[in-house]
Amino acid sequence: MSRLDFELGPPLGHRANMGLIVLRTDETLEAEARMMLTDDGVAYYVSRVPCETEVTLAALARMEAALPGSAALLPNTHEYDVVGYGCTSGATRIGPERVAAAVRQGISARHVTDPLSAVIAATKALGVRRLGFVTPYLPEVSDAMRAALEAAGLEIAGFGSMEEENDERVARIDAPSLRRGIVTVAGQAPCDAVFLACTNLRALGLIAGVEAEIGVPVLTSNQALVWHMRGLAGLETGHLPYGALMRAGLDRA
Repeated sequence: MSRLDFELGPPLGHRANMGLIVLRTDETLEAEARMMLTDDGVAYYVSRVPCETEVTLAALARMEAALPGSAALLPNTHEYDVVGYGCTSGATRIGPERVAAAVRQGISARHVTDPLSAVIAATKALGVRRLGFVTPYLPEVSDAMRAALEAAGLEIAGFGSMEEENDERVARIDAPSLRRGIVTVAGQAPCDAVFLACTNLRALGLIAGVEAEIGVPVLTSNQALVWHMRGLAGLETGHLPYGALMRAGLDRA
């Protein structure tokens, strides 16, 4: 046997290292984030966090204890530019600050974000004040998220929900249903944008077409989260075909 010589090349993430923690039940965010993170030199690593199938406030709160262990399963040979926690309702129930603290117990990251923080940043970047709001959640979860958005200074101009508790069924809500929900809520009252909440909804490919139909930006949990992650890492988004948000710069002040 011959011992073979070798040389080391640059790391995969020589431009940016991105980590993402998705739910055990996730069938959507991991794939949609990959579609938005195809850049050369950008590393994208995924871990999963245990969660319950039923999306209730109590179940969401129990996820916090598992976040450090899930973050620790990400490769730890480097510091991450950004780690995203991929649950809109979970971030609402636990709170963005506690999410960030839990993630940093498991992995070193310059920035930690989540879909709630991301969509609030997106509304600021787009100058949104009146927001149409669409969710798949039970009323208690939708109400908590609505309160968080209002606390951030947003007026909820219209609202609609599928009121589905089971996250596995949420992942199966089809594209025509999502489009219909967005259009219906946009028609309830004048709004500056419509937000479709939940990382398990398969909506990335709908955004541009629905925006053309309703005439205002469409935000989704996944689109906003990866836009925010890219912005925090100093990566451009204007070349991505996922709606008006992609052309809006992140204010990192």
